Amino acid sequence: MVSTHQSEEDARNENILIWVNGALQPRAQAMVSVYDSGFMLGDGVWEGLRLYDGKWAFLDDHLDRLFEAALAIDLDIGLDRAGVVAALEETRAANGMTTDAHARLMVTRGVKMRPFQHPALSVSGPTMVIIMEHSRPSIPRPIRLATVPHQRGLPMTQDPKLNSHSKLNCILACIAAEKAGADEALMLDVHGFVNTTNACNFFIIRKGEVWTSTGDYCMNGITRQKVIDVCRADGIPVFERNFSLVETYGADEAFLTGTFGAQTPVGQIDGRVIGHGQLGPMTKRIRTLYKDLVARS
Repeated sequence: MVSTHQSEEDARNENILIWVNGALQPRAQAMVSVYDSGFMLGDGVWEGLRLYDGKWAFLDDHLDRLFEAALAIDLDIGLDRAGVVAALEETRAANGMTTDAHARLMVTRGVKMRPFQHPALSVSGPTMVIIMEHSRPSIPRPIRLATVPHQRGLPMTQDPKLNSHSKLNCILACIAAEKAGADEALMLDVHGFVNTTNACNFFIIRKGEVWTSTGDYCMNGITRQKVIDVCRADGIPVFERNFSLVETYGADEAFLTGTFGAQTPVGQIDGRVIGHGQLGPMTKRIRTLYKDLVARS
């Protein structure tokens, strides 16, 4: 199988230092308690960030999303924005990373005194971890998707706009897709319209127009928004709208967006070849526009 987060092997990652609650630990010794809220209940939020040429791409947007998510779940991160940036930079410098690196920043409600869900039982926290790896995306062919019955949460249950540690529904979607012979899952919204994948936001191209979902039921992806922005700036018609599987199967191109892979082409959906099954000209154009935006940011 191929994954949207597949990367080249890099031996340097065996010796990375991981930031755990203010201390840099060798990979083999970087640990959290079995009583930690994140391990026990998935009670926490996270961000993925990408390092290009010494700069964290769209850092302010990622910090906005992190602090908004923490506020939504009533979690005190324990650091202000400057403190989070300092932790990222300390980890980057300690690992000698200058480009082609990916950071997973995780914050949980901390260590619980007893193994139950009530937030008041989290008596020591928060727990904050930064895993930073050398990573260059290496996706050997376009992604194959399969439609699954699983959906992202509704706003009144588990809002998909939260980058929550609780990812079980997306993992189950991915398992269902693998059982169907695909790489990852295409998930519909509550009305049956095409929504997102288990790991990334989803776009199609039809007759020179770029379509993505309304955004009501998918993660508020930063790369998703940047693609919309560069399309608008370059005069490419782009629409956030409802569209069906029928319209998706007939698309000229399809691609996924995410911090790690930026724009990843989709070759097949439910066994139907999308367009020519390869990276298409519009996706290639958007990739170039996105790279230019990263360079300017």
